[in-house]
Amino acid sequence: METRELRYFVAVAEELHFGRAAQRLGIAQPPLSRAIGGLERRLGAALLTRGSRGVALTEAGAVLLREARAALDAVEAAERRTRRAALAATGRPAVVLAAKAGASGELLAKLLDAYAAEPAAVAVDVVLCGPGEQAGVLRDGRADVALLHRPFDDTAGFDTEDLHTEGQVAILPAGHPLSVRAHLRLAEVTDLPDLPLPRWPRPDGTFPDGPGPQVRDHTQLTQLIALGRACAVVPESGRTELRDTLAAVPVIDAPRVTTVIAWPPHSRSTAVAGLVRVATAL
Repeated sequence: METRELRYFVAVAEELHFGRAAQRLGIAQPPLSRAIGGLERRLGAALLTRGSRGVALTEAGAVLLREARAALDAVEAAERRTRRAALAATGRPAVVLAAKAGASGELLAKLLDAYAAEPAAVAVDVVLCGPGEQAGVLRDGRADVALLHRPFDDTAGFDTEDLHTEGQVAILPAGHPLSVRAHLRLAEVTDLPDLPLPRWPRPDGTFPDGPGPQVRDHTQLTQLIALGRACAVVPESGRTELRDTLAAVPVIDAPRVTTVIAWPPHSRSTAVAGLVRVATAL
């Protein structure tokens, strides 16, 4: 299969409409239909059902959609990493590290300082991401290595090393009645009618339903908490950056969070290997 065919199929599978898919791809509909038909004949499987009610994926089509997305991501990742390797050959080597904004700040600072002291260190470009974005940035090649957080981030398909495991705390406005408690339980935090939990965007950019405010970054969240409009449950290390207007209370039954350093299993980058070695020695 060619990458062009995979892009055509993904467009149709996501739009479930040949006309909209053709418009998205910037081509006419007849050659798109012929390309999909040719792909089905070569694979010996129907990928789509076409009827009066529209277009739908078959079971085989659902499998190809999943695999095609992964293959196209891999191609884009290879292109980006190749360009960075070409820059390194001209004397401008760098490794890109993705991390969640507002998380693991102390660990990240220690890692960068320790790596910079290495004899073979190269420049590290840090990409700060929104919640859950680091894995996608690593998969599509915009980053070479990332700090991820289980159980929240998807580490499937990466090589990983565990760096740190910690509990979680509730972030509340200073002066809230619960802010003086020695500890809380998760149900107590999630049931606060006056301080709803925030709603973070899904990968497609939409927000889940709920009473909490929509938030996109850590700064926005802390402002809303300080204003008495929300609360949050975050890893314990997040308390080091709190302002006086906020309080942190341990949540004893919240799932523990493990920070891992992750990289593509096929990576041959000596800079990535150096970062991983330094991170695991901290």
